[in-house]
Amino acid sequence: MPDALELLKTRRSVKPIELTGPGPSAAEIDTLLTIATRVPDHGKLAPWRFIVFEGDARDAAGEAIAEVFRASRPDATPEQIDFEKKRLSRAPLVIAVVSRAAPHSKIPEWEQLMSAGASAMLLVTAAHALGYAATWLTEWYAYDRQALTRLGLSDSERIAGFVHIGTPVKAPEDRERPALAAIVSRFSAPRP
Repeated sequence: MPDALELLKTRRSVKPIELTGPGPSAAEIDTLLTIATRVPDHGKLAPWRFIVFEGDARDAAGEAIAEVFRASRPDATPEQIDFEKKRLSRAPLVIAVVSRAAPHSKIPEWEQLMSAGASAMLLVTAAHALGYAATWLTEWYAYDRQALTRLGLSDSERIAGFVHIGTPVKAPEDRERPALAAIVSRFSAPRP
């Protein structure tokens, strides 16, 4: 296993269509989910939960997504509907990170939302550490209340992301990253 810094420097997102099997084993999925809970969580609220889509469940979820798509777009072509059916079956494993952020007397919702985001990112990083590739997506159905209901979310829950995980079909390509000079500033105390 690469050292931690090298691991972080080499993480890349890989398109779901470029992920294949094998995917993580049941024990590896438990490891991924355990690691994804080790995020900052002010107040120990666990303002997130996970939905695992694997095997035939990916196809069943895709059917639900396609039904919502078809109902809202009566002019959709069969090709478009078929594309929607495959949304969660492009990779061997998809884990939805569900935000359960809610008003709290001491913990701002914003912090709870960021905790769910940190959980999704740690899930992506853990997949890389196990030798898999992953990508964190939302797409339209992450914002469609009917689709969310069909996928098992309550009215107060939202999707932080769908993390697609599998074995890359080719070595991931890097993309240009922003120059630090363009995105970093250093605060200096004003002179008296």
